Amino acid sequence: MKYYIEKTTNYPFDEAVEKVTEELKKEGFGVLSEINIHEKLKEKLDVDFRKYRILGACNPPNAYKALQHENKIGTMLPCNVIVQELDEGKTEVAAVDPVASMMAAENAELESIAKEIRTKLQKVIDTL
Repeated sequence: MKYYIEKTTNYPFDEAVEKVTEELKKEGFGVLSEINIHEKLKEKLDVDFRKYRILGACNPPNAYKALQHENKIGTMLPCNVIVQELDEGKTEVAAVDPVASMMAAENAELESIAKEIRTKLQKVIDTL
């Protein structure tokens, strides 16, 4: 089972970050954190790495439901969405597949929540 949902787009990198953030909002997600891997690797290791951003997306109602069924599920939250620059002006957007990641919790009550979140993340990716 793949642990992510992905799509390659023709959007320039910064536009892809903006577009995915907008689409996440439409599906009820907020971006709680943003990690600029390109900058961090330059700062910490003095290496040049492609543009790569990790967005920590959270859907509060579903996060709350999941936390009610599994008190350690916060170790798997928020849902990470990456945007990375590819060759030839293309940009890839990928999101964690929550169904794949929630399997590790071995809690059947999380399955429907994970499926609902996967549907929302799939819609975000498909819209790009």
